Amino acid sequence: MGRIDELSVDPLRSRIMRSVGSKKTKPEMLVRRALHTIGYRFRTNSKALPGSPDLAFTARKKAIFVHGCFWHRHSNCRLATTPKTRAEFWENKFSHNVERDARKVAELESLGWEVIAVWECETRQMDTVLPRVVEFLGKPRVMER
Repeated sequence: MGRIDELSVDPLRSRIMRSVGSKKTKPEMLVRRALHTIGYRFRTNSKALPGSPDLAFTARKKAIFVHGCFWHRHSNCRLATTPKTRAEFWENKFSHNVERDARKVAELESLGWEVIAVWECETRQMDTVLPRVVEFLGKPRVMER
């Protein structure tokens, strides 16, 4: 990408976008809490794995990415809007995000990992997304005390 013209940047939008975190987001925390409550144990944001999956189940070699619909372009989702200002910049940014996501999933799969994505909008109805995630992971291991 080239140098961004200082005059074309909206300072308010820049401040808002800078404040968006990539870890411990509300959707990610909903998934983490739900899975932990029913007995799953996992690593979070493991830098040792391609793409630093939000949840990594190392013994099972399974990874979960909890994607924001806006940043990762959930198709046909009302949350995946494109800002009207600097639309070309945003389209470029979003396409790079989607390409990176696909590349990191491919890298994980080449290492023998299975991967799924849970979308931000899906976490609004955990009763529908949780069975899909449990099916993907298999039953939780019961820890004996």
